[in-house]
Amino acid sequence: MPQKHIPTAPAGDKYKEDVAHAEHGMRGDTMGITAKITFVIALCWSLFQMASASVLLIDSIYVKSIHLAFAITLVYFNIPMIKPSASSRWDLRILLAMNRVTVMDYILGIMAAVAALYIFLDYTGLSSRPGSPIARDILMGIMLVVLLLEATRRVLGPALPIISTVFILYVFTGPYLPDFLAFKGASLSRFISQITMDTQGVYGIPLQVSATVVFLFVLFGTMLDRAGGGTFFTQLAISGLGRYRGGAAKAAVFSSALSGMVSGSSIANVVTTGTFTIPLMKKVGYPAVKAAAIEVASSVNGQLAPPVMGAAAFIIAEYVNVPYIEVAKAAAIPAFASYAALLWITHVEACKLGLRGLSKDELPRAWDVLRGGLHFLFPLAMLLYELIALQHSAELSVFRAIIVLAIIMIFQPVCVAVVRKTSKWKALKEGLALTVSSMAAGANNMAGVALATASAGIIVGCVSLGLGQQITSFVEILSMGNIFLLLIITAAASLLLGMGLPTTANYIIMASLTAPVLVELASGFTIHGTQLAVPLMAAHLYCFYFGILADDTPPVGLAAYAGAAIANTSPIAVGIQGFFYDIRTALLPLVFIFNHDIILWNIHSMPEAVMIFCMTSLGMICFSSMIQGWYITKTSIADRLLLFAATVALMYPALITGFFLPHEQRYFGYLLGLALMVLTWLRQKAGAKFSREAAA
Repeated sequence: MPQKHIPTAPAGDKYKEDVAHAEHGMRGDTMGITAKITFVIALCWSLFQMASASVLLIDSIYVKSIHLAFAITLVYFNIPMIKPSASSRWDLRILLAMNRVTVMDYILGIMAAVAALYIFLDYTGLSSRPGSPIARDILMGIMLVVLLLEATRRVLGPALPIISTVFILYVFTGPYLPDFLAFKGASLSRFISQITMDTQGVYGIPLQVSATVVFLFVLFGTMLDRAGGGTFFTQLAISGLGRYRGGAAKAAVFSSALSGMVSGSSIANVVTTGTFTIPLMKKVGYPAVKAAAIEVASSVNGQLAPPVMGAAAFIIAEYVNVPYIEVAKAAAIPAFASYAALLWITHVEACKLGLRGLSKDELPRAWDVLRGGLHFLFPLAMLLYELIALQHSAELSVFRAIIVLAIIMIFQPVCVAVVRKTSKWKALKEGLALTVSSMAAGANNMAGVALATASAGIIVGCVSLGLGQQITSFVEILSMGNIFLLLIITAAASLLLGMGLPTTANYIIMASLTAPVLVELASGFTIHGTQLAVPLMAAHLYCFYFGILADDTPPVGLAAYAGAAIANTSPIAVGIQGFFYDIRTALLPLVFIFNHDIILWNIHSMPEAVMIFCMTSLGMICFSSMIQGWYITKTSIADRLLLFAATVALMYPALITGFFLPHEQRYFGYLLGLALMVLTWLRQKAGAKFSREAAA
């Protein structure tokens, strides 16, 4: 069997359950009536979302309302208000009966669902009194805000509700604050109208993207993983790359890239691929901390890669007002160049440790792996064909890919039964059961995302009430009009917020507050006499990148905790090492703010795009070697200076050539970068030869 040589983490299924709880908070009752009720609700949610993407034609506000109602109900029906520790001195579970959901949770869940559906139930009445809510409207609006924030706290922790509450308080206390913070504020009537009965608050763009596209992509990723796609990608990567130096780590990077492109979740990625790759890396000689950090870094980068990008790709498309394919185009080179550099880092680490590849006997046979999982490529091929060749919407494309995947999941056991001459009816029931349970699991995985986008919508609504202009002025004052200082402030804020917020919510907040300021401040900045004009796309991607890096930033990065648990080592050490690896990723947004070629802005030639990708990847490799202190051997100070110069020339050639060549001839800087790479290589080869001769 292809998997016989691949070690797995102990208690893998239990560990996946624990991490799912950490990421989504959707591990409540696992037995009894609650489990059955929530299973039915989750399945109905998936069926509704698939219907709304195909045959069910209803207004988008209705879709968002029903989407939120399903999500908020699942949370209240799954997660109790208080989850006391079993070691508590006082048995609060007996006093409060909150170790599992209670009748009170059911009542709150029903009230929350009604509040979420209110805009759907009384849409005609609300449309007839825009901006003038009656007492019932205000009551339902207050109930929605309070219950939404409580549900978000249950599923995602306190950070996002606290930030949302601060913004709400700012709206009402604005007139009474000091001059540099004060703004006119808003009445309760206006606040409720804006936040809960308009498309600029809870039911705004973030929830719309969650309700239309993101749900289907998360469902697709969950179904593919449940069907065995994650294991297939890992096995395929190991069979192809395992024989090379540090091949186990290279396989981890490759499999995480494939898995992350579909799942869009760094923590799910660590759990799916890391249970195979981390033990394998430890087996071939990687220390536990480095093995976990490599998996974490590659899984976090999965959110950078199209088509899903942690759900942010679709929100960016809406905010920037461009087709989704333009976002994928802009994100492609940075994402894959980052992975190329991480592959180089795994090679560098293997060289430092003196590791070799796995033997042939230790590897699964590539043909056996491919033959056993070839069918997993069909839904992916369908998705790419729909998106790229037919240029259909992301929603329709992933819906059709899900249909193909569901057919495969249902009939794969039947085909196996035919070959093995066992009961085909029993196999068909197994396939149907797997498909149905996967659809319910996909809905459970979406609850946290849906509530994150809805709660982030509260913040966006507060900003649009007039708070945004005040915050923009405050950020400008804080940065003193300096774009470099603004970039540092934005990066630091994204990292800090990302420690407590999901990536999508973090991006929404930072993009709403800083992206417009970034574009505005850049207009007054000049390089070589040329005025800088930062595209809105670059500003949004900048906020997104630093929010992602928070997933492995100590002390809170959840992906680092997941990797450390599998490797049985310190999560703080894994977070520090993972962040050290991900410094290369932090370089990319800092560069493409100034060099828009990297995001293919106004570049439409495929040969030119390939050249930019190759040069950017080489630049990232030079930068990684400089940071890691190793190129082909250990680097000296002179080597690092040469590698730094090569990085600048390869990633921002206009900065070099702009001193003596027209901007149109900026690509001559690539020649300088390549020359510096070769020079460093020759220096190190000569130094290594001299050392060998001296030793002899």
